[in-house]
Amino acid sequence: MTRAKPASARAPSQRQLKVGELIRHALSEIFTRGEIVDAVLSRYSLTVPEVRMTPDLKLATVYVFPLGGEGASEAVAHLDKHKRFLRGEVAKRVSMKFMPELRFKIDTSIETSRRIDELLASPKVARDLDLDD
Repeated sequence: MTRAKPASARAPSQRQLKVGELIRHALSEIFTRGEIVDAVLSRYSLTVPEVRMTPDLKLATVYVFPLGGEGASEAVAHLDKHKRFLRGEVAKRVSMKFMPELRFKIDTSIETSRRIDELLASPKVARDLDLDD
């Protein structure tokens, strides 16, 4: 007898991926056009690398990263202040029965990949890779 995996351990469904991508495109368009009137956010050029949806599609976790990486936490704090406005703007662009709540987080994948590149370029790892040849 096999047990079902918990929802957090399952891969996202095609529906979750599609809805996440639609929301990502809508938010990217909003940020690119500068539709949010906020002095702090206007200083940053935000990218949205990923939007993850919960299985019930009621919550969208939006991962954002300002170009250059400076002021990410400040940008996320100001996005949280405007999440009702952003949810309404996304609802105008994405046709859904219920618009999910938006939660903003800093995207750390760029920093993680930079750290992996640094590790691979380190002399110890390079030495070990040379031994494999």
